[in-house]
Amino acid sequence: MEKEYTAKLSYLRMAPRKVRSVGDLIKGLPANEAEAQLLMQTRRPSKPLLKLLRSAVANAKNNGLAELHHLYVVNVRVDGGPMLKRMLPRARGSASPIQKKMSHVTLVLGVNEKLKSRFTIVPPKKKKPAPTEDPKTRTAKKRSVKPEQEGGEPNKKDGKNNFWKRTFSRKAGMGE
Repeated sequence: MEKEYTAKLSYLRMAPRKVRSVGDLIKGLPANEAEAQLLMQTRRPSKPLLKLLRSAVANAKNNGLAELHHLYVVNVRVDGGPMLKRMLPRARGSASPIQKKMSHVTLVLGVNEKLKSRFTIVPPKKKKPAPTEDPKTRTAKKRSVKPEQEGGEPNKKDGKNNFWKRTFSRKAGMGE
């Protein structure tokens, strides 16, 4: 009889149907391929299942299995857990029931001596930080210079004429 290593996850706050659909993806795969599959998944149950798979691999390692690349996922069983029952208020004083479902997940790893993995998992590389801009090399936006200011006339921003021009110009508030 072949050795089996199990890991259990109880009271996972996700619907069993959703967890089962992700669990079916890794059934029968070698452990490292199943891990790669779960790492690439964007669905919400993939994170807890990945954690559970790693726990099962650690169980196998602790219980005396030297060759971790011979492990494969025998079975992923997802059972329904207890439901939290809530009510949603509706029109005319009625209410609709809400069932917040939970799952119990059991993952079983087996040993297959003939198993050859197609690849090994390499940890992701750390991202390089984005290069920071040097404040000296940055070019500032050039301001447009008005013909009045070129001639050397003082700027009359506080004067009455500029106030009325700004207030009643066609494009009010667009700056002067």
